Amino acid sequence: MPKESFDWRGLEVTASAYNSVAWQTDSISPNIAAWGDTLKPGMKSIAVSRDLIKMGLKHNTMVKIDTFPDTFYVKDKMNKRWRNRIDLYMGLDVKKAREWGRKKLFICYAVPIDSLSTTN
Repeated sequence: MPKESFDWRGLEVTASAYNSVAWQTDSISPNIAAWGDTLKPGMKSIAVSRDLIKMGLKHNTMVKIDTFPDTFYVKDKMNKRWRNRIDLYMGLDVKKAREWGRKKLFICYAVPIDSLSTTN
């Protein structure tokens, strides 16, 4: 049985943090992400700038971020004005997000490789 494999790509991005609160998401339902996922505190999810989506950081893409031991998943999109950016989801903890600030980080993200055995 073939296993799904990935091409891991690296990229330096500017990383900030966000919360599921109405004044940050500009939404009536601040816990609903751009692709319809429900965000819950504790989730390892990120929002990406739209230029990164074109580079392969699409919905549910696995992402490894610098020194974090966990795998994050792309669950949200950022405003069109941002370029080469990610936002780490920090639930409702606005203080934690502010303390995180803005940093340059290196990420690796998984782009699926289509297996020859899956195409008919």
